[in-house]
This record gives sequence, C-alpha cells and structure tokens, in this order.
Amino acid sequence: MVSPDQVKEMIQGGLPDAQVEVNDLTGGGDHYQVVVVSSLFEGKSLVQRHQMVYRSLNQAMSSEAIHALTMKTFTPQDWSAQATT
Repeated sequence: MVSPDQVKEMIQGGLPDAQVEVNDLTGGGDHYQVVVVSSLFEGKSLVQRHQMVYRSLNQAMSSEAIHALTMKTFTPQDWSAQATT
C-alpha cells in the first residue's frame, strides 16, 4: 500500500517540475488515478509520457504496491488549453 502523497513524491522524483494530482480510486491505497502536468512532456507522444510516469513509479508498480494506475498527462500548454474549454 502506498499513500497518495508517496505517489506524488515518486512522480515528482522522476519529473521534478511536475504538478501532480493523485486520487485513490478504491480507498485501499493500490488503485490510483493521476493527472500529471510537466514541461518534460513537450514533444513526447502519449505513450512516451506514460512511460515516463511509469518509470518514476517503477518500484511501486513492480512490487505491486500499486496494483492499478490510470493517468492523464499534459504539457503546461495542453493543461492551460483544457482549462479554458
């Protein structure tokens, strides 16, 4: 089991400029939804962005401390555009 704060810290460890929102989908600490906004996603495909987030959570994912993860990833520009729609 991993806390939402720990998930946020792990993602920010891999993506230092990331703004991260973490939602525990079941309350059990092992199914999460994250929204990650980072300038490091500039020029990256959706798959590459997700791989970057997965890499930052590698230990928790491989040990199954996190069983399931859904994510939305945005560049700061994407995020700003979404906020205005």
